[in-house]
Amino acid sequence: MPSRLKNAGATYQRLVNRIFARQIGRNMEVYVDDMLTKSTTAERHSEDLKETFHVLRRYKMKLNPSKCVFGVPSGRFLGFQVH
Repeated sequence: MPSRLKNAGATYQRLVNRIFARQIGRNMEVYVDDMLTKSTTAERHSEDLKETFHVLRRYKMKLNPSKCVFGVPSGRFLGFQVH
């Protein structure tokens, strides 16, 4: 890895922590490039996703569609079972 990219992961983590600060802990969890939008009800989930996509658009961030999964009722996230 070139020496000028040693802090890229930490810098990106600070970026996503800052831009998603209002959502982290409430309806979102973020760890570097893993983002999880969570909701208590299925009806609320579309509003939470809308809020997440609004933030992504505002900061001109793009997602890789091949790595996105939507509508999962439960699964593993960072070694924890989420349901």
